[in-house]
Amino acid sequence: MEVECFIGHRFVHSPAAPPILRQSLFSNSVQRNNKNGSLNVTAKICFHENDAHDHLFFKSAISRASYRFQEAIRPEPLFVDPYAGCFVPPDLDLELDKNSDHHYCIGTRFIDDKLLNETKGADGAKQVVMFTDGMDTRAYRLNWPSSTVIYDVSPQSVFSKASQKLQDVGAKIPRSCLLLHVPLESSDMQQLLRDKGFNGSRPSIWVFQGFPVTNLASFKEILFMVSNLAMKGCLLVGEFPLWLTENDEGAKLNVETWMYEVFMSYGFRVQIIGYDDVARSLGREQVEGIPDNLLFVAEHLRYSDDEMETWRMQFQRVEEEGDEEGFEEL
Repeated sequence: MEVECFIGHRFVHSPAAPPILRQSLFSNSVQRNNKNGSLNVTAKICFHENDAHDHLFFKSAISRASYRFQEAIRPEPLFVDPYAGCFVPPDLDLELDKNSDHHYCIGTRFIDDKLLNETKGADGAKQVVMFTDGMDTRAYRLNWPSSTVIYDVSPQSVFSKASQKLQDVGAKIPRSCLLLHVPLESSDMQQLLRDKGFNGSRPSIWVFQGFPVTNLASFKEILFMVSNLAMKGCLLVGEFPLWLTENDEGAKLNVETWMYEVFMSYGFRVQIIGYDDVARSLGREQVEGIPDNLLFVAEHLRYSDDEMETWRMQFQRVEEEGDEEGFEEL
């Protein structure tokens, strides 16, 4: 098997094993060893074109793309993102530690696996809604089943620039699948999802990773929207930013209990997934450092608005038919 990775202004083909990290891979970059023996790569890959990219949304999205880029060129990567390199800004020092996994990359692999598992088969969820930073490449790099519709909810400015970069390097959505964008700036994201074809009476899976929420209230708005749109039994999977708990005393006492109560108030039964547990299941060592997020899977326990409306109409029809039959008997 070969890995095709976009770096600089060309594609590089390299076997997944042995390691793809080698000097010839970086035609426009510099490699050097640091004091710890890990490798620093100064990637000279142009993404910035104007000062607008200094916006916080761009910085955080590029940071995550850099982690995916680093992971893709490790000797034994958790996943391969062949397009992350086109987002990495010029002269960014990348510390490649061959012996340590990053929480974000562990979380990304976990979410990838969950998505592919939940969408496969005839009964799989063919509606995927992802709350992202705008540079998420899952729509392009995952092997989606036929007829999957992917909704990317993210900042318009970041998504537009990222889409152009992906188009420039030849990235394509799998055949018979569809990618639709829902701007973060929309006045009514829930209605826009409906307008773009989302059907609350069909299975769906939801992802929350990297989406730029500003406070706990904005995250709760996301939960409220998903609760309205997702069928009973659908999953919301992702990473919950721990900084959202800073001003809540209940969370400081017991984060897991606090999260359970927050999610349950919107109809979700949440389970926190340990990064170390995921790493061990993948044959990796314990992840070093303290994570900035909590990895979670939440099952929706309520019926969607569309399901409730369907049943309301059926109940009304049954009542009307009963009234008509009773009138005929009289």
